[in-house]
Amino acid sequence: MAKEKLNGKTGVIEIISKEDITKENLARIYTPGVAKLVEEVSADEENVYKHTWKGRTVAIVSDGSAILGLGNRGAKSALPVMEAKAALFKWFGGVDAVPIVLDTQDTNEIISIVKAIASGFGGINLEDISAPRCFEISKVLEKELDIPVFHDDQYGTAIAVLAGLINATKVVKKELGSLKIIISGAGAAGFAIADLLLQNGCGDVIVFDSRGSLHKGRKELVDPSKIELVERTNKENFSGTLSDSLKGADAFIGVSAPDLLVVEDIEKMNDDAIVFALANPVPEIMPTEAQEAKNLGILATGRSDFPNQINNALVFPGLFRGALETRTVEITNEIKVKIAKALAAIVKSPTKGNIVPDLMNEKVVDTIEDVFVCACEKCGKE
Repeated sequence: MAKEKLNGKTGVIEIISKEDITKENLARIYTPGVAKLVEEVSADEENVYKHTWKGRTVAIVSDGSAILGLGNRGAKSALPVMEAKAALFKWFGGVDAVPIVLDTQDTNEIISIVKAIASGFGGINLEDISAPRCFEISKVLEKELDIPVFHDDQYGTAIAVLAGLINATKVVKKELGSLKIIISGAGAAGFAIADLLLQNGCGDVIVFDSRGSLHKGRKELVDPSKIELVERTNKENFSGTLSDSLKGADAFIGVSAPDLLVVEDIEKMNDDAIVFALANPVPEIMPTEAQEAKNLGILATGRSDFPNQINNALVFPGLFRGALETRTVEITNEIKVKIAKALAAIVKSPTKGNIVPDLMNEKVVDTIEDVFVCACEKCGKE
């Protein structure tokens, strides 16, 4: 019989044995029985997937340098978010996940630590690590580890945005490739959103950081990721304010800071304006205010207490479930776009208040997993 839990009411996750431990099975589960498993894994390391949790477990790794919209709060403050994500991993995807918060924000040290612990996990979910450090960390780990590495703040968010935008354009009867899109935020999420939209045929994209638009001629630009975006976006080299850029824009995607927009900004946009105000916990404009704009077409936030929640929680449980089930190591942009399209397709008849599937929709995880199964089998199915 299990002892009373220590501080059992704190946190949202726990680790439990898959079977009751008795006098009869103790010798099999622990010593001496466990020695046989050690020998089998030593003889063939692939047996670690057969005998341990490796094939169904993800490490959620954070240094707490970019927590939600709250900024750099450090390792201990990151733990509640990582625990919450672990709970969602298990509840929605059936994937076990372990929160690991690192009391260092040194890029090379983080890379070394993750490489050192990777043997115990089937995948690495990087979380709430600030840009541009997150780009180097994920790039190195993706290259050097033999398990999937996914920075959820980047491409989890980007996949959800693309899915929402696909259906938003259906509702307002516009073509994705013809949209003028303004992105507020050039960090992890902003970069990935721009990257995935450009991969999917969106050619007119302008990205803003806290100092203004990314454009040729900005002398203080030294961040390689921002320099890359300058070369791929802002075709007219717009250098004005965020508010001015919204004149004639079709879509605004905010992954930046609270209270950046007012109703008058939205009313500068084209008719049936698409506004994704995704900053958390407080969006760029509150829905109650945005709805006053006469030309508003679609409104989405990253919050679960308003309609049209565009959030990476739609993505990561199914993505890692699919990657683990198929032993997929490289999660390519092609796979990411297919996931976005598959998520959008779950909503058969999108409306202004329903452009993405609800997080509670049981089809979400299975649909994403099917993308990996299909890619693994090379069946060519869209």
